[in-house]
Amino acid sequence: MNSDDEKAGAPDARNSRVALVTGASRGLGAALAEALAADGWHVVAVARTSGALEELDDRIQAAGGRATLAPMDITVEDAMRHLCRQIHDRWGGIGLWAHTAIHAPPLSPAGHIGGRDLDRTLAINVRATASLIGLVEPLLKLTATRLEATRPTALFFDDPVAGSKFHGLYGASKAAQMALARSWQAENAKYGARVLIHTPAPMPTALRARFAPGLDRSSLSPCRDEAARVLAALRCD
Repeated sequence: MNSDDEKAGAPDARNSRVALVTGASRGLGAALAEALAADGWHVVAVARTSGALEELDDRIQAAGGRATLAPMDITVEDAMRHLCRQIHDRWGGIGLWAHTAIHAPPLSPAGHIGGRDLDRTLAINVRATASLIGLVEPLLKLTATRLEATRPTALFFDDPVAGSKFHGLYGASKAAQMALARSWQAENAKYGARVLIHTPAPMPTALRARFAPGLDRSSLSPCRDEAARVLAALRCD
């Protein structure tokens, strides 16, 4: 992890709020990271692209917030396990996990899905999600009593485009991801982490551009607006 904690002093585990954002380098993930930092959370930002994470950190610091950068691939389980151990040792847990990392495979008829595309999509959208639930759940359980919210929270994001024509692979992986989230939600209905699933409005993200390159971007909801809506719903739920 890259952080300015050594200069500024690490957040106090007894009273600070720590949020883990996976897929934080761009799109909704970056917007959420900025909104959370502006709201007083210390953000642990995870993504593969170091440059984009550094730009995110610049924006967060310019607005008076703080972040720790974790440039890594969520499909590398050993790396994510090490990160979660570092988070435990430094802060004692987290109060929020927002999982926005997603892979958008090429559009294809259902009968023409390539094996490499299938493997990559399932590795990121399904296998990594399942692995992260197991790694992050203990961190969420450790922090409920010291946060403003009564229970620590995990945030997942559904997408209604999944399942439409030529979106079979993306839709199948997204459906599997949502099945994992909903099962975890049901298992923790009374105790444990609060698991929330939101469906953002279509946004001008790289994923949307890949799926609909000719779409008028002015008709889409800015990621910053959707992040604000998500956080407002988070406070109300």
